[in-house]
Amino acid sequence: MYAVIKTGGKQYKVSKGDSLRVEKLFVNEGDNVEFNDVLLVANGDQIEIGSPQVDGGKVTATVEAHGRGKKIKIVKFKRRKHHMKQMGHRQYYTDVKINEIMANNI
Repeated sequence: MYAVIKTGGKQYKVSKGDSLRVEKLFVNEGDNVEFNDVLLVANGDQIEIGSPQVDGGKVTATVEAHGRGKKIKIVKFKRRKHHMKQMGHRQYYTDVKINEIMANNI
C-alpha cells in the first residue's frame, strides 16, 4: 500500500515504514503529525485518485529529527564590471517516519 502526499509545496510517494525528509514542520521531535493533503492511495489493484484530495485520506507520521541541509553556494558575477557577490543557503528540514495510511474506500 502506498500514497502520494503533498507537503511543503512538493509531492512525495510514501508507504508504511518509510523515512522521509520534508520541508520544516513546526512540530516537536517525537510528536505525531497528520498529512491530510493525500492525492492518491493505492493498495494492490485498488487505486483511488483524489480530485484534488482523496476523501477520508490521511497519512500519519512521527517526527524523528529536525536539521539543516548541506550548504548551497550562490555566486553572482558580472564580467568587466568589477562585480562579484557570493552567498550561501542552508535549507531547514524535518525527518519523518510514516506510521499509517488511511482512506475511506481502501
